[in-house]
Amino acid sequence: MPYHYKNVQHTMSGGKKTIRKVEIKANRGTKSICHIKKGKKCFEKTKRLSNQELQLIRLGKFIPGLFNDITTSPGKTRKNRQMS
Repeated sequence: MPYHYKNVQHTMSGGKKTIRKVEIKANRGTKSICHIKKGKKCFEKTKRLSNQELQLIRLGKFIPGLFNDITTSPGKTRKNRQMS
């Protein structure tokens, strides 16, 4: 039987909402971060989970710094710096 897992975390800091998602279907998994400011999505990035992370999630272990490798800076233009 294939393994399915999904978890979503919503956090609010000031006027900025951050959504972190982890999803596993069968043997493939993804992790993603999304920033929403003033009702608009200003940043989103998705990355594949490594085999080691997949095994730890299946065992129910906490992974500190799971989303640290996904950079949260939207870009280097003046307009993008003002939004974050």
